[in-house]
Amino acid sequence: MKKNVILYILLIFLIVVNVFFLFTYIGSQNDRLPREPQGNKDFIVKELGFNAEQIAKFKANNVGHHEKIMKLSDDVRGLKDLLFDKLSDVDVQESSIDSITSLISEKEKEKAKEVFYHFKMIQELSTDKQKEKFKTIIIDALRQGEQGQQRPPIREGEEHRPPPPNRQ
Repeated sequence: MKKNVILYILLIFLIVVNVFFLFTYIGSQNDRLPREPQGNKDFIVKELGFNAEQIAKFKANNVGHHEKIMKLSDDVRGLKDLLFDKLSDVDVQESSIDSITSLISEKEKEKAKEVFYHFKMIQELSTDKQKEKFKTIIIDALRQGEQGQQRPPIREGEEHRPPPPNRQ
């Protein structure tokens, strides 16, 4: 009889623990649902000092922008995976590589256009004073992007070499 009581207590304990972990896991799944990042939108709205009417128009025009960018990025990632899967192929067709890289460049072109028109929409919503501020924000962002892409960091043990001279 005592053996059964211990087993029943252990069984009840395991059921309670499993229910707790399932509840925690399922609850955390809801937190992982893809959401549109709020940081960039909030930053622009705050920095430009949009009024309520501008915010409403911004939100209405902004619908779908993030999804489009994510879809295009996923497409590019898939095409790059397809391209680099060809590394292990013994016989690589140049036309196949050209086709995949052309598709990648088309997707990147679509992304650039989507970002451009998104920024154009923000500029059209802005007052003249806000347009000047927006122009400054864009220039600063572009400069940061250029600085971040200049060179990869020097690894330990590697020597630093200056860039090759420009030959014209």
